[in-house]
Amino acid sequence: MNLNARSVKPILEKAKNCSDQATGHITTHLLQPAGEFPNSIWPLMVYHGAVAVFGDDPAARFESLFQKNQWTDCWRNGIYSYHHFHSTSHEVLGIYKGSATVQFGGPEGILLHVKARDVVVIPAGIAHKNLSATGDFGVVGAYPEGFEPNMNYGKPEEHPRVDQQIRHVTIPLADPVYGLKGPLFRYWSAPKFLRTCAGPVSFG
Repeated sequence: MNLNARSVKPILEKAKNCSDQATGHITTHLLQPAGEFPNSIWPLMVYHGAVAVFGDDPAARFESLFQKNQWTDCWRNGIYSYHHFHSTSHEVLGIYKGSATVQFGGPEGILLHVKARDVVVIPAGIAHKNLSATGDFGVVGAYPEGFEPNMNYGKPEEHPRVDQQIRHVTIPLADPVYGLKGPLFRYWSAPKFLRTCAGPVSFG
């Protein structure tokens, strides 16, 4: 079954409330290989308005949530302004301040606007690049426990190494926002994901 055969329209889903989460929805995007950018059989996931941001240190709310859900090695920064991807780990980005337009999937990929409270889960292999951002744009990044990211730039000499590495990156132990029973496991299960392309999926 070839999940890269086509792009799938974003799937909208209502997100439940909890102490560290805000009401929002989830959109997903399947990104097929593009030139030297392998992208992924798993969909890119955007959790819109997923985390409430307030107080003197909004970034700490993302760090605490990610670490609780076994996404570790947190950092605070932005998103690089060139196409790059990780072949040894998935990545989660939590936007704690400002907004940005980010391209995913390489030079011919999709453009998404992300803003404070959003969380983006990027499967290993999916390229991303910051095209423009507000001056206060701030991101918390993290990786599934036990995995360390590398850096790749879509160069021919990176293959077949990156393709082999991506195949060995397993599904995380927990959804970075919703934990052990989060929607990531439904969207990153190939048969289930294809069956849900026609409409929303509930979770809980």
